[in-house]
Amino acid sequence: MSLWLKIVICVVLCYLLGSVNGAIIVSKVRLHEDVRKKGSGNAGLTNFLRSYGGWLTLLVVVIDMGKVVAGCLFAQWFLPIDPVVARMVAGVAVQVGHIFPIFFGFRGGKGVLCTGTLAIVMNWKIACIAFALFLLVFFLTRYVSLGSFVGVGSFAAMLILQYPDKPWVCALMGVMVVLVLFMHRGNIKRLLHGQERKTYFHRSKNEGG
Repeated sequence: MSLWLKIVICVVLCYLLGSVNGAIIVSKVRLHEDVRKKGSGNAGLTNFLRSYGGWLTLLVVVIDMGKVVAGCLFAQWFLPIDPVVARMVAGVAVQVGHIFPIFFGFRGGKGVLCTGTLAIVMNWKIACIAFALFLLVFFLTRYVSLGSFVGVGSFAAMLILQYPDKPWVCALMGVMVVLVLFMHRGNIKRLLHGQERKTYFHRSKNEGG
């Protein structure tokens, strides 16, 4: 089997794995609802937390983080290429599946949790720094979107600086950042106009605000 055929197979399988959207599955199986009909209409972690909260949010996290880890491990085993590049290929494919899930009408989440999980897989030290920056911005502003931009942006910058000799890693990281920004275009517009919704851990406080 040729290398390019293996890459295509890996991308397709990781995309299908990414299409297993945790928020949609948990909301339908456990709550008999579609999270996309609640709140912002997005099938991501933030909207699930705002809409339902509780321990089921942790189940969403486990599913969506687990599929990234599984995809990266599979790619590292299946592809006879640099394992760093293999993990990036899988990470982007899973993220695309999460954002545009074939099983759910191509309407999924925004890809931040997938990006964060890939950060842990790629370099846990970089991931810790990026997550710390996310938390700092979030707790100062209560804007998940703004914290996500800072976290994803810092992860991308640090990873590119770590692998300047790996153009495919840099290119794929750029694709992930563009996807995240594209999916948050509405949030960016609301932030610029001071209309972005703030997020709290307690639903009652959030709904009241």
